[in-house]
Amino acid sequence: MTGFRRLAALLLAALALLAGATACATRPPAADPPGPVDDPASAFPAKVQIPGQEPVTLPQQPKRIVSLSPTATETLYAVGAGDQVVAVDQFSDFPAQAPRTELSALNSDAAAIGGQNPDLVIAPDNATELAEGLRALDVPVLLTPAPASLDDAYRQIEVIGQATGHTKAAKDLAGRMRSDIERLVESTPKPPRPLTYYHEVSPDHYTATSQSFVGSVYARFGLINIADPAGGPFPQLSEEHIVQANPDLIFLADTKCCQVTAAAVAARPGWNALTAVREGRVVELDDDTAGRWGPRVVDLVRSISEAVKKTQHG
Repeated sequence: MTGFRRLAALLLAALALLAGATACATRPPAADPPGPVDDPASAFPAKVQIPGQEPVTLPQQPKRIVSLSPTATETLYAVGAGDQVVAVDQFSDFPAQAPRTELSALNSDAAAIGGQNPDLVIAPDNATELAEGLRALDVPVLLTPAPASLDDAYRQIEVIGQATGHTKAAKDLAGRMRSDIERLVESTPKPPRPLTYYHEVSPDHYTATSQSFVGSVYARFGLINIADPAGGPFPQLSEEHIVQANPDLIFLADTKCCQVTAAAVAARPGWNALTAVREGRVVELDDDTAGRWGPRVVDLVRSISEAVKKTQHG
């Protein structure tokens, strides 16, 4: 009993000292307000909106999320909402634990999606008919367009975080991505002259111009896109156009879908004379990393940085 009383006395004394120190301490100078704290109980109901899309009202924190967007799926898990995800589309292959199904934003109807009993569905912005059907079932739908820039991508991540009750984690993630990307760009020496590049989306020479999201990423390094004169975000180039442009760098974003390799490119008629091929500047990208705008876009930026550095160091 004596030991118990002694322990209680020590605890009371410690609490008294802590209270006294807190009460008597000089108030520190004003600092920046702290970042938002995840508190799902107080954060809902919430109205969220991705710029250019309709606002979505969520009465409470979603517990059964269906993601029909591979980028959204990656983002959900990165911000800590993975446990709330009950189903993802057939193309959501990252992370591995995501519950993949045969669902598709373009081929599945509202009844099939509704069978998952979702309280939030995230889909690409071209799934308008599906969205209308789900809204008729009183299922909130957040449509996610392809961003035009990295800033748009950060904003989309933050909105997904807000919609799922992970506001702070999403803001932290976007902040880390921004810092990592800025550091990679700033640490990449500028070449003596602007470098040209070709970004291959498919072996039949569909590509992405500077009007696309991925094109805006390349632009951060001052690279010149040989496809820009073709216009539009995703034109198809002729083989003659590519050979005549003779790009300094070739980036392959069709290595997984179509098994295109640097060796296969070198074997194309006339391509072995291209500067990028002769000097070993054909970069094999991960299709998914190059085609999505979620957390792994940092990996794409790193690949571009390494390729640009290689042109200066041989």
